[in-house]
Amino acid sequence: MMNRALKTTLLTLVMTAAAVAPAQDPAQDQRLTPKKSSSTAAKAKARAARIKAKEKAKAEADAKRIDLNTASKEQLKTVPGITDAYADKIIAGRPYLTKAHLVTNGALPEGVYLAIRDRVAVRNPAAKR
Repeated sequence: MMNRALKTTLLTLVMTAAAVAPAQDPAQDQRLTPKKSSSTAAKAKARAARIKAKEKAKAEADAKRIDLNTASKEQLKTVPGITDAYADKIIAGRPYLTKAHLVTNGALPEGVYLAIRDRVAVRNPAAKR
């Protein structure tokens, strides 16, 4: 016969071991598997689609811009604010490394540059000066 203290100790050990022992299959243990809702996946897909749409819109807008380093005088004059004199100055100041060089090189006044900066681009800068 066991005495009462020994029974209590054994019972405590058995209960502690059962609580500490890992589950047989971790994949089946619901405490260990993270819960992903379908709305999280849908939000991620929607975000990816928005990013892709923005990139596509930006690429299309950039394709419509006139390249300062390769555009002809007639192409430059299609940009509102660019006159014959400004087009000649732009062509004479080539190559440009950035759009801002239109102002720093004296090809355009700052006000005209601010008006046209969204309509022009520098895609293929030639060798540095």
